[in-house]
Amino acid sequence: MSVDPESCWLCARPLGRRVEQHHPVPKSRGGRLTVPVHPICHRTLHARFTNVELAKTDGERDALAADPELARFLAWIGGKPPDFHAPTRRRR
Repeated sequence: MSVDPESCWLCARPLGRRVEQHHPVPKSRGGRLTVPVHPICHRTLHARFTNVELAKTDGERDALAADPELARFLAWIGGKPPDFHAPTRRRR
């Protein structure tokens, strides 16, 4: 997996002042690799998917982006500045 250290792994926007590290395969499922993400992207991933669901994607960003709810988020966040912040909805 190729990771651009200047861009968010999930939304591909440039990173801002705050950067978090995400395990595409959760640590609880044996994942060791981390990727840089915006805090809002990180919260959205964990609000939408359980660790079991994240592990099933085997760390593939495109598999996550195919989810309709996450696709809507990515379309919405795409035009926002790198340090944009908004409350994250909890999983229903």
